[in-house]
Amino acid sequence: MPFSEIKNIVEADLVGDAWPSVSPGIDPVLYGHAELEPKGNFEVRSLQTFRLTYTVGRYGIDDTGGIRVVFRFFGDWGILQMANPQAYNYVTASTNTGAHIHLTFSPSAHQRPWFKGLTARLHGGYLKEGDTITIVFGDTSHGSPGMKMQTFVESNFEFKVLADVCAVGHFTPLSESPVIAITPGEPRLWKAVLPTLRRPTQKFHLGIKAEDRWGNPTDKANTQLTFEPSHPVRNLPRKLDYQSGQKSVCIEELEVENPCLLTIRVFENNRCVAIGGPLLIRNGDKVSYWGDLHGQSGETIGITTASQYFDFARNKSFLDVTSHQANDFQINNAFWKYINELTSEYQEDGRFVTFPGYEWSGNTAVGGDRNVFFRHEGRQIHRSSHALLPERDDIDSDATDANALFDKLENENCVVYAHVGGRYADITFSHDGSKETAMEIHSAWGTFEWLLTDGFKLGHRCGVVCNSDGHKGRPGASYPGAATFGAYGGLTCFLTESLTRDSIFECLKKRHHYGTTGCRLHMEVFANFKQPVILFAQDPKIHPETTSSIVNRVMMGDIVEVTSSKATLEVSLHSHAPIERIEIRNGTETVQTYRPFSEADLGPRIRIVWSGAEYRGRGRQTNWTGRAKFHGSKIKSIKKINSWNLERRLEVSSNDTVEWDAMTTGNFGGFDVVLSENESGHVDITTNHGELRLPMKEIGLLDKILDAGGLGRQVRVFRLPENNNHKNINENFSLSISEKGDNPIWICVTTEDGFQAWSSPIFVFQK
Repeated sequence: MPFSEIKNIVEADLVGDAWPSVSPGIDPVLYGHAELEPKGNFEVRSLQTFRLTYTVGRYGIDDTGGIRVVFRFFGDWGILQMANPQAYNYVTASTNTGAHIHLTFSPSAHQRPWFKGLTARLHGGYLKEGDTITIVFGDTSHGSPGMKMQTFVESNFEFKVLADVCAVGHFTPLSESPVIAITPGEPRLWKAVLPTLRRPTQKFHLGIKAEDRWGNPTDKANTQLTFEPSHPVRNLPRKLDYQSGQKSVCIEELEVENPCLLTIRVFENNRCVAIGGPLLIRNGDKVSYWGDLHGQSGETIGITTASQYFDFARNKSFLDVTSHQANDFQINNAFWKYINELTSEYQEDGRFVTFPGYEWSGNTAVGGDRNVFFRHEGRQIHRSSHALLPERDDIDSDATDANALFDKLENENCVVYAHVGGRYADITFSHDGSKETAMEIHSAWGTFEWLLTDGFKLGHRCGVVCNSDGHKGRPGASYPGAATFGAYGGLTCFLTESLTRDSIFECLKKRHHYGTTGCRLHMEVFANFKQPVILFAQDPKIHPETTSSIVNRVMMGDIVEVTSSKATLEVSLHSHAPIERIEIRNGTETVQTYRPFSEADLGPRIRIVWSGAEYRGRGRQTNWTGRAKFHGSKIKSIKKINSWNLERRLEVSSNDTVEWDAMTTGNFGGFDVVLSENESGHVDITTNHGELRLPMKEIGLLDKILDAGGLGRQVRVFRLPENNNHKNINENFSLSISEKGDNPIWICVTTEDGFQAWSSPIFVFQK
């Protein structure tokens, strides 16, 4: 399928839906039909009023029967309510006969993915053919501002209507339901996206897009952009006419002749609106390619079509690598065939690499979520169940627990990630190191370092990946919007020789990759040894026959046997933002924390951050309400950190107080304040999870911590320089190697603007 023929409507035969197996009849006229006014396009997060009119079919509707309007579970439009006619999202219902309609709304009224449902039941009467039920969403007649639209773009937002015409409790979907389009808002932010590591004269591209307030690429930008590269770039135009109607532009066939650190500044009306890079140009064996390999579309639990998903990854978030990962229990055979067709169609060595795959979605009790990536198309899918699939002809191919999955994949050319989504992977229940090469420790669901570190004590040797696990059709640029997702989606950087499926696949097997919470930071981590060491091509615990070589230097992901108890860790970073800290870790222990500044550099800038989760399961979201009062000081300025949920409060409430209402899911958020400081003053921090009082003179370079229980839940307070310009780091760190078991040597980098990056560990053990 050519890229120009992108499907924007989810085809019914590709959707795994399990509606009631019985119904009153088969003729659609029996159930009636529904219409919606107004029709058309509606801007994200705008306020609207919709009138849905259901006309009763030939069966009529009996007393206590009714209709149900269902919506996809992750939609972050306003929660419907019937209690306050002057508040947002007020809903009313009536009949043309005057018969009473009772309305109820529940976020779990129906089945996946249509969890959210408004039920309109008839009480004290009946309706005959041609009668109507009218539901007004965002009824403004009594003062409501209207219904809030969702924060993300969707070309086919469906008011899916079901009818229980015989009052038996079975709601049967109508043959057609009304749809509208949710469109992007005005441009708020420009993005310029470059790769991070290329060789001289190697081709690369520059991606340009404008995003609205909620992170949607918008087609409403109409301007002229100019480019100022820090070094000469062949084929880069000086100007670009960016015209309305397009959501992105990709400038191809760029190259730089000589080694350098390249940035490209983008100007609109002489104002710098974006900076692309940094891109390191240098000779070497490896270059870097960026991917988001985990997300899904509207054929299962997401939105948009699978073809739109791949188009977004390639042309709007400017990824090099992607995969589609639908929940297996909703992948019918037609959709599995279609996904394989799409990955084959979009696969283009040297430009865009795809992998066919799926999410094995077993419950945590039987192993939990895994991502399966095949090297080639046409392989058998082994589902965790057929929970939403009427098909039964291939049910014997299911793998009902993770051990069975690994057994069935034994002879497959594939790799597997463990991850944390709604379910989380239980790596103590099952793990196959020959297939399960990585742990996904960050996604839109949050940050989960524990998924990797749990494996250290079990002897697992896995790399780090980060992805979006997005459901909104935006792989590589997945914003949380206003729903229960509290984090921006992650990215994985693959360090390998070339952009081919074979090269990326080998990179995965060798763990030569690192993950970030969404930024494109260049990272290299090497371990250097004075004495020669043994580097294994594969994990010798799993493959005793593996080949080996004698070296003095290894990179992230490598497995190495040493005779010395000393090593030097070499870290190279090039970041878009100043670096706040680098944590050098051996397993679960942080053995050194490096900051590119000293106590003497600190000024009146104080950072307060909150982090953590409730527990490992679905209800991991931690809500934070708090206040920081700076006694004896006045707030001169505030800067938010990871304030992704735009409608939650984080603001200066008086000249010495900041108040917040926030959410974390293992990740962190917070703020910086610059104070007109009084050293004799103090700060009082009061939250729903504890309190902390600190004299201002005690706030310095090191974290002051309020332990708030839960899963890594805490508040940290520390001081930063007023200006930190350290974006490029090249440092060496001395390490001691324990004689007992593995030494997983890895780093965690935190940038001042709130992003994090983790290297895959180097697994070092002594002979």
